[in-house]
Amino acid sequence: MPSVELDEETIERLDALRVDDESYDELVTELINIYETSEYTMFHAGD
Repeated sequence: MPSVELDEETIERLDALRVDDESYDELVTELINIYETSEYTMFHAGD
């Protein structure tokens, strides 16, 4: 699995979004899913 280095500000922002001891992996997956859903919705909004 690839490794990613984050600066302290990014880690603080991720920590503020975490819920109930959610792992960073779970949080990032959720954020990606939200992004993809938003992108999909915007793409099909013109249909």
